[in-house]
Amino acid sequence: MINIGILTISDKGSKGQRADKSGEAVRECVSSIDSTVVKYEIIPDEKDIIAATLCEWSDSGKADVILTSGGTGLSKRDVTPEATLSVIERSVPGIVEAMRAKSLEKSPTAMLSRAVAGQRGQCLIINLPGSPKAVRECLEVILPAIPHAVEIIKGEVTEHSFQDAGIH
Repeated sequence: MINIGILTISDKGSKGQRADKSGEAVRECVSSIDSTVVKYEIIPDEKDIIAATLCEWSDSGKADVILTSGGTGLSKRDVTPEATLSVIERSVPGIVEAMRAKSLEKSPTAMLSRAVAGQRGQCLIINLPGSPKAVRECLEVILPAIPHAVEIIKGEVTEHSFQDAGIH
């Protein structure tokens, strides 16, 4: 069982001025794997608040994976990647590379995403876009790898076969 935190970053959503459809999309998608949502919150696009929440959730040991939604674009208020980079210990660039590659099949503007993925302690943190449609597209490509990533991070899997690594 994977414990998941869903953190939506939205100024309007945090004020109750917009429904959190991207957070709902995350919740729907993760139901397809053996998981439970243990944390959920909507916070404003404020770097310090985002970073503090990511630290609190990951350091508590309650969340194995934190999926953020929103704040990964180019607007002045989009600071989720900066907040994430300030708290992760190790980057996992393949996750966002896979999301961008999949999203580029649908839209050329996907290349503008500044999403980040990384590890803090025994928690995997992944930035997702703010659009429910884009959330679904990105999770479709990365969800199959998340259980294995969590096993590795927790030290439950220490050896990998060449076949698992795509080497034959």
